Amino acid sequence: MWSGENSIRLSRICVLVFSLMLAGVALSAPWLVRWFLDFSRAELAGKDGCFFTTIYLGSLPAAVLLHKLYRLLRHLEMGQVFIQANVEDLRRISWCSFAGALICLISSLYYIPWIFVSVAAAFMGLIVRVVKNVFAQAVELQNESELTI
Repeated sequence: MWSGENSIRLSRICVLVFSLMLAGVALSAPWLVRWFLDFSRAELAGKDGCFFTTIYLGSLPAAVLLHKLYRLLRHLEMGQVFIQANVEDLRRISWCSFAGALICLISSLYYIPWIFVSVAAAFMGLIVRVVKNVFAQAVELQNESELTI
C-alpha cells in the first residue's frame, strides 16, 4: 500500500535523478548546444556562447534548489515538519526559482522561447513562496503553543 513514507522516498529519488540530469546537462553542454544550433531553424549562428552562459549560470541556482529540496525531504522523512530550517529551505528554493527566472528572462533577449521557461520558473517561485509563508505561520503557532503548555 502507498504511504506518505513511500511518497517522500519517491520524491527523494526524483530529486537525485534530476540532480544527475543537471550534472549530465552541464557536462554535455557543448554537445547539446552544438546539436541544438544545428537542429534549430532559428537564426542562432554565433549564439553558442549565449547558450553556454545560460546553461552554466542556470545550473547554479538549480543545484542549490535541488540540494535544499533534498534536505527538506530528509527533514520531512524524520518527522520534522514545522521547523525553522524547513522555512529557510523553502525560502532558498523560492529565491533559486526567481534567480532561474531572471536568468531565463535575460536569455530571452537572444532566444525568445526562454521567456516561457522564465514565466514557469517565476510561477514556481511564487507557489513555493506561498508555501513558505504557510510553513512560517505554522512554525510560529507551534512555538507559541509550546510556550503556553
